[in-house]
Amino acid sequence: MINVQNLSKIYKTEDVQTNALNNISLHIKEGEFVAIMGPSGCGKSTFLNILGLLDDASAGSYKFAEVETVKAGEKKKSAIRKKNIGFIFQNFNLIDDLTVYENIELPLIYNGVSSSERKRRVEEIMEQINIGHRARHYPQQLSGGQQQRAAVARALVTKPQLILADEPTGNLDSSNGNEVMNLLAELHREGSTIVMVTHSSYDAGFASRIVNMKDGEIFNEEHASQRRDVFEKADAQELQ
Repeated sequence: MINVQNLSKIYKTEDVQTNALNNISLHIKEGEFVAIMGPSGCGKSTFLNILGLLDDASAGSYKFAEVETVKAGEKKKSAIRKKNIGFIFQNFNLIDDLTVYENIELPLIYNGVSSSERKRRVEEIMEQINIGHRARHYPQQLSGGQQQRAAVARALVTKPQLILADEPTGNLDSSNGNEVMNLLAELHREGSTIVMVTHSSYDAGFASRIVNMKDGEIFNEEHASQRRDVFEKADAQELQ
């Protein structure tokens, strides 16, 4: 689904040139759950924004479902983004003046979906995500975990090929964070392709593959089971 070759991102001012990404190459298959990890400033969020067609690469190739996107026009990128990519943000990005139902419905309105089909899809995804009992509530009336559930429902309602999650548990306590990660793991088991940026080794353990970044480069990859084994051993030691 995702094929990145020698991708670079350079930010320039009059006096300074910053290489945010340096010749990154990565292939992500349909149905994978990939976690991208690294210290702050390593380029992982920049990389996620390019994958989501929210930012432009300076050089290299990024093919989404065999379609080259680098140097594509904004109209083409917008069409790909709206139909194929769902976003989950750390700060939820729900609209305060809209109900949960209306927030989830909004991407369907942007995509020109009929009223009857919007109703069917919104009710279906709310039931799947278990947020239907909050349909008429506003974001400020929800807990952090409920807001993130609504944000996940909004990301999924268009039935995207790809889900991009940027620190999805960053503003949640451990209980609500674990609930959201279990939800993402369930979506992965059902066949969703997920790319998640995270600082959390625990959250990364839910993925099938971990990509580690530093200074704008990928320096290694590992199977997430290696991280899960570390946590399971630590838990076992605490119980002894």
